[in-house]
Amino acid sequence: MVGTATSQNATNGLRHAGIGHAANTTRLLADLAAGRIPPGSLIVADEASMISLTHLAAISEYAARNRCKLILAGDQEQLAAVEGGGAMTLLADKLGYVQLAEPVRFTAAWERAASLRLRSGDATALDDYDQHARIRGAPPDQAIDQAARAYVASYLADRDVLLMAADWARCRELSARIRNDLIHLGLVDGGRTIRIADGAEASAGDLIICRRNDHGLEAGEPGRALANGDVLRIEAVTSGGVMVRRLLGPDAATGQRRFTAQAFCYRDYWHSQLAYAITGHAAQGGTVHTGIALVTGTEDRQWLYPAMTRGTDANLAFVFTTPAWAADPRPGTEPAPELDRYDRLRFERHELTSALQTPRAESPDQREPVAVLTDVLSRDGAELSATQTRQQNLANADHLAALHAIWTAETQAARHDRYRDLVLAALPPGYRQPLSPQARWLFRTLQAAELAGLAPADVLRTAVASRNLAGTRDIASVLDARIRPRAYPLLPQPRGPWTSRVPDLPDPDRHTYLTEIATMMDDRTRRLGQHTALTAPAWAVNALGPVPADPAARHTWQDKAALVVAYRETYGYDHPGDPIGPEPAREAPDQRAAWHEAFAILGPADSPDVRAMPDGQLWLTRDTYAAETAWAPPHTGKELRLARLGAADADLGAIRAAAEADAARKTGNHDRADQQENLAASYQALANLYRQRETIFSQTMADRQEWDHVTARSRHLATAADAELRRRHPGQKIEPLRSAEPAPLGDADHEQAHPAPGQEISQMTARVRDLQAQREVFSAMFQDRQASKAPREDPGWGGLDAFSSAWRTLGQDAILQPPKPSIEPSARILQRVAEHDAEPEPSG
Repeated sequence: MVGTATSQNATNGLRHAGIGHAANTTRLLADLAAGRIPPGSLIVADEASMISLTHLAAISEYAARNRCKLILAGDQEQLAAVEGGGAMTLLADKLGYVQLAEPVRFTAAWERAASLRLRSGDATALDDYDQHARIRGAPPDQAIDQAARAYVASYLADRDVLLMAADWARCRELSARIRNDLIHLGLVDGGRTIRIADGAEASAGDLIICRRNDHGLEAGEPGRALANGDVLRIEAVTSGGVMVRRLLGPDAATGQRRFTAQAFCYRDYWHSQLAYAITGHAAQGGTVHTGIALVTGTEDRQWLYPAMTRGTDANLAFVFTTPAWAADPRPGTEPAPELDRYDRLRFERHELTSALQTPRAESPDQREPVAVLTDVLSRDGAELSATQTRQQNLANADHLAALHAIWTAETQAARHDRYRDLVLAALPPGYRQPLSPQARWLFRTLQAAELAGLAPADVLRTAVASRNLAGTRDIASVLDARIRPRAYPLLPQPRGPWTSRVPDLPDPDRHTYLTEIATMMDDRTRRLGQHTALTAPAWAVNALGPVPADPAARHTWQDKAALVVAYRETYGYDHPGDPIGPEPAREAPDQRAAWHEAFAILGPADSPDVRAMPDGQLWLTRDTYAAETAWAPPHTGKELRLARLGAADADLGAIRAAAEADAARKTGNHDRADQQENLAASYQALANLYRQRETIFSQTMADRQEWDHVTARSRHLATAADAELRRRHPGQKIEPLRSAEPAPLGDADHEQAHPAPGQEISQMTARVRDLQAQREVFSAMFQDRQASKAPREDPGWGGLDAFSSAWRTLGQDAILQPPKPSIEPSARILQRVAEHDAEPEPSG
């Protein structure tokens, strides 16, 4: 057996795992060329996504020629090779792969599931991280400070911690701030220093990272050479070099840092860097107690995913809520941010209040940190091979979003001309004049009316005849205001295939072109349905049930899925579990019509068809919406998040205050040491209070989720019944559905529930007492509902549990993942490509 990896550090990990013959890919290629790897060998490549295409091609070619078995271990969704990646993604898509059924790294069960969703680019996973107080946001300088302080707190607690940034410039800045803080706390010697890479300084107590392999230097353990990426702690600075100990893996039970028992002399230290912050590439593959990511907003999913999954017990993100280099058009100079930071540090180091609690002015231009992370997660930075790029381009050559943009551009002008002629024909002779630019809103309303089944000419005639137009300053605005109350309550009607929607155009060439576009859109919709049946995504199974084995039933399932997936692709909706999302606004008639067409065929498997219900049953079903929402437990998500944030801040404050007390006592400042010890005790009491509140808020949110699962079917049916009633009775005024849930707390109430350190702490607020009482009421109602049945009008209804399970998120993925099927390219596109490839290239 032969082991290999790109980095020497990962190669040493293979040796530690029991693979005797292990070499990095560069040395392995030399061994292959020299014939030192016998035929028939088993070659295991770790962190294979980091291996370049050139190296992997050479290893694969040797394995095939010499009957060797090659196993690639890694994750194609992580960072790829710097030299040129995409090889592992190509092989995973082409051959399939075996994966872990469940991540075993994380202590918290919720994080195991959330990490897989983060890996797939599911932005809803960020809600889980945010709910568990893992995401913080601030302007750049403050975010850097917060990340550095979180690192120092973990360092003080003796936890193994990784702080990651996207580039070495920010890593150097983070490391410099952390080093200064550790010097202030007396944990790093501020006296004799050495000069390392990039002009930085280091001294006894500092952590440095080695940047060159040295196969001749034993790194604290017999047979273990010094490798690029090794983290070393400086024990002493001597004239012959520095005495260091190498960082080992964290203690499995406590997560604390471990170093080699034997120190060794490191002379080539000038190539090393401070190791307090490292890049994502350097951190990938590492496992620590706490992972901290500094996110600027310019990263991509392949960077964020490994950065947020290095820690077993905690993974934190500190996010820039404003651009790092924002343009400032205001005249004059602005105070240097370093001055503000100096004032903050001086205040914290000489006053009682921690910087975590110091109020800071917020810029109105700040973004929510979750929104910044959503942008990062949606940015796919995966490198694709040339083969994959060609296949992807062929499959998406007739993407519905592109075809729909062409369709809109080609039909909008003709539709507006038709509406304009109808308006002028409906107006009395004295009012027939060119319409104002406000006519575009009138045309949008007319389109909504037409999509709902009304004749635009009749609608216009009714609007003109309803009242006198004398004194009207803008005909288009007046008619729009008259038509809107009639058109907007109506629901769009099914529109059929695209080829049936081709309008009559005076230009026969344009009509032919538009017919071809419509044919391509129908063909794409059909192929999307086939692809959905092959892949069975979670949203489709949740809404339509499993793909049937019977050919006729499968075809029906496929046709339904085609309408939904066509909506998703056209309008860019990519939620993994929710089929179509919320109803679009009336200001987008086309999208709203497509949404309702998809909504009409949705519903959990075997649910009643509202289109077959009589009106009386529809009204009864619709009325269940208020009854179901009336017993919903309060949504305490924001309170739960704030309680967790408060507990985490209090924990950091307690650790920091205790360290400040130790530092003050070492310098003989006993008064300050006593003050900091009292502050640490206050923070600890505050953390305990927050955790008590976290318990009741968490229990209430668990009740809320159970209520959501149990009532999902009835609320969905009530919404569908409401839509069906509006379709059947377009002229009847029907009040919109309204939830009877309790109103959430306001921001002022949240602030009052969070005391500052040192403030007198009450045992329990009235809010917490109310929640405990409401939980008891909910528990009784929930038990009653568990045994309840649906109305007798639906004899096939088998109880709430059987149905609600269909709406739950699907379980873990299978261990064996077959090759990923791609969308079948259009036959027309393939024909064009074949014709192009057959054409001889022009001579130069």
